[in-house]
Amino acid sequence: MGTHAYGPGITQGWLARRNIQAILLSILLVLATLILYYPAHNHPFANINDSGYISENPHVAAGLNWETITWALTTYDDSNWHPVTWLSLALDCQIFGVNAGLHHDVNVLIHAANAALLLWVLLLATGYLGRSFMVAALFALHPINVESVAWIAERKNVLSMTFLMLALGAYRWYAQKPGWSRYSVVAVLFAIGLMTKPQIIALPLALLLWDYWPLRRMFATVPGAANGTRTGEVIPPRRFTWLLEEKLPLLGLCAASAVLTVLAQRVGSPKNWQYTLPIRIANDIVAYARYVGKAVWPSKLALMYLHPGDAIKGWQVAVALVFLLSVTAWVLMAWKRRYLLVGWFWFLILMVPTNGLLQVGRQAMADRYAYHTFIGLFIMLGWGGADLAQQLHVGKALLTAVSLSILAVLSVVARRQLNYWSDNLTLWSHALQVTDNNWVAEDLVGELLASKGKTEQAMPHFYRAAEILPEDPVSNLPIAINEHRRGNLPEALKHYVQVTKSGEVTTDQKANAYAGEGYTYREMGDYARSRENLQMAVALNPKDPEMWMFLGVAAYKTGNASEAVQAYQHGLAIRAVDWGYLLLARAFDHNGQKEQAQQATERARQISKNFTEAQKAAEGVLALPAAAH
Repeated sequence: MGTHAYGPGITQGWLARRNIQAILLSILLVLATLILYYPAHNHPFANINDSGYISENPHVAAGLNWETITWALTTYDDSNWHPVTWLSLALDCQIFGVNAGLHHDVNVLIHAANAALLLWVLLLATGYLGRSFMVAALFALHPINVESVAWIAERKNVLSMTFLMLALGAYRWYAQKPGWSRYSVVAVLFAIGLMTKPQIIALPLALLLWDYWPLRRMFATVPGAANGTRTGEVIPPRRFTWLLEEKLPLLGLCAASAVLTVLAQRVGSPKNWQYTLPIRIANDIVAYARYVGKAVWPSKLALMYLHPGDAIKGWQVAVALVFLLSVTAWVLMAWKRRYLLVGWFWFLILMVPTNGLLQVGRQAMADRYAYHTFIGLFIMLGWGGADLAQQLHVGKALLTAVSLSILAVLSVVARRQLNYWSDNLTLWSHALQVTDNNWVAEDLVGELLASKGKTEQAMPHFYRAAEILPEDPVSNLPIAINEHRRGNLPEALKHYVQVTKSGEVTTDQKANAYAGEGYTYREMGDYARSRENLQMAVALNPKDPEMWMFLGVAAYKTGNASEAVQAYQHGLAIRAVDWGYLLLARAFDHNGQKEQAQQATERARQISKNFTEAQKAAEGVLALPAAAH
């Protein structure tokens, strides 16, 4: 069949050859992605979010069942409503259990599939194979996407990208022949994507950009403005108002997703850092510029970039704003190259849900937020680079060589970035190296070292975290325990109090801090305050026998032997110890309950391996000043 059926210069044979080449390039792209990420199979669960998502989540770990499905559809865990993500992880557990390596493998496979989908979506919409491949390869191999792939908890990110690409491809199919049946496919794919991660909520606006280019449904008759595509396909153009009305059902899905997200945020009660609006806007401007910088020069990538608060310099905001406005003006002036405008505004618009104007969490920006949004920048690079090469009369061989060299360099950097995820200590130690004043990384490195028994190496990290953020409860608790151990009781007490007054601690952390205050006051001879704090400790953690025993001591010392009896009995019911029964006997005896006192003493003799030592231990606990707990 001749060119007439397919548009100028496009023949059936040309399309067949192009499709075969596209299949081969898709296979190459998938293989390159799998080779790049294959070490992830040996990586552990990350010590942030992965346990809550999988290993310590009984619903997900149980696999797919009706209880899990019901939970996934109704839970607001992780301060989000994303049931498809939960069900995806549960399906993994159903097939191969709680296996970190295989969960990583699934993330890698989805990422590879996303790269292939992106290639085909662009190819079918534009007709350009080489440029589409370059964009897809940049997406597949760029180091900034390592976080989304190597972090199992970001299954929501890679999986939402799958449905974003499927919806984008289905939208072109719908645009060829608009109708409710085809539109419904787009809507369903979008809805599933929102149920995977609400970050893709800006898709209706992205589809308007897609109408402008490459589908050319918007302003299709403007002379000289339709370059960047060569499909030969004519998609019926529409009025701008019609295109807006067309998106209304999708905007309805956006509204529903927004409501569910707000509810999830309220139920989950994440930390809403109260930065003023000017500070948030300033960070947003600088972050946009930093993202562009990391797209071009992906260095100093880290899992956590902490929000600088009011430390952002005015000149930084000014430079970033001038840069962003300059690029925006440039793409508007270069309107004939539609892909520039579409790519730039794709990046700006899809970043809005995560840009920090509504500050939830402590990050200033995050690599994972680039996963969907950088497609726009990659389109600008892929199409812009090819057009520049044509203008400079660069040969195809040289252009191919340069492109492959860029991809090779990105792959090397990405592999290096992936290696930082090989264990949690390496991951967070790297974050400390490439970021400033990162108290979160300091805390996590300290906790990891402490968990390996390297307390002396861990403590400087905790002290550094508390220096950066004095109210940080995570670092204050180990500092308090360390100062307590060293006998520096006033300093220990100061750090315990810092933990108990914080709203950002777990129940166990707060219970341990109250207990620490109780032990400290006991050693200072203030048994009234010791009793008060230990009462709060056991209210938060009633399963800790030590807290109960020392509450009994504090109650006994303040003259309340009956409360002491109850506290001792609670503790001994959890863990029976010989010296504890001797304390109980002393309290019974104080109350005049001679028979119960004798029974408690006999019980101590029965379970004791050395009754004399048990007596010394009981006397030591009651002595003033007391022995260190």
